[in-house]
Amino acid sequence: MDFQAFITCAVTGAGDTTTKSPHVPVTPLQIAGSAIDAARAGAAIVHIHVRDPQTGVGARGTDLYAEVVERIRDADVDVVVNLTAGMGGDLVFGGDEQPLPPVGGTDLVGATERLDHVRALLPEICTLDCGTMNFASGGDYVMVNTPAALRSMAAQVKELGVRPELEVFDTGHLVFVKELLADGLIEDPVLVQLCMGIAYGAPDDPATLLSMVGLLPPGAVFSAFSIGRMQLPYVAMAVLAGGNVRVGLEDNLYSGPRQLATNADLVARAVTILEGMNVRVQSAPEVRERLMLTKRAP
Repeated sequence: MDFQAFITCAVTGAGDTTTKSPHVPVTPLQIAGSAIDAARAGAAIVHIHVRDPQTGVGARGTDLYAEVVERIRDADVDVVVNLTAGMGGDLVFGGDEQPLPPVGGTDLVGATERLDHVRALLPEICTLDCGTMNFASGGDYVMVNTPAALRSMAAQVKELGVRPELEVFDTGHLVFVKELLADGLIEDPVLVQLCMGIAYGAPDDPATLLSMVGLLPPGAVFSAFSIGRMQLPYVAMAVLAGGNVRVGLEDNLYSGPRQLATNADLVARAVTILEGMNVRVQSAPEVRERLMLTKRAP
């Protein structure tokens, strides 16, 4: 067991959660403020999506990302910035009898456009979702990440000097991770996020988690999380499996039964769990050294 670990806070996500909790941040000011509070509570990394400030729907405007990142970089906290590159891969079919044309909610763009904000802002980390999958329970939404698009995105991220966080939702995604590594499209240290308990992906039982950990490339640094009520138990589970921790309102809205949480609340709970296990929580500078990250000036 590794007796030190870092915490990532997934601040807002893109899901339909803004009507379910007043604590889910929507505007760039709110998202940056919540990320800064999470950093003060002990998060070394903040994982950022943006939303349309008027509707709360997930967005990918570079101007929105720029405001969030500028506010975080100007704050009196030190935290690693991790921007999603998952937006722009949304496909919603028209139903089982007439799947085409796609319907509202579809947002499919090319690999280069999906990285516009990464190219403009040069975060220390950005995500790559390592496969296409049916996403969320029911409906006709597919998260689209073709091998060709992912290879292009990985090559562009490497050229930018940004560390990719490889989002893995099932075992087949780890096959693709190893192909990227063998083809020289990603470099050591390989950073993997094991995303557990999501409908039609890997279930969050301990046996499945350990199986996926056993399939990681040698020497990979990984985090693991689950969604909903299993998020906080997974703080302990991930570290016992040899990994690091992710919490935040993207994946879970509650700190306890009927107790709506803030991002800072969830990070503070994670710190308490880890320290109760005699696990030292790593700081942002330690994470930069461990992951060989390049910090950008404010």
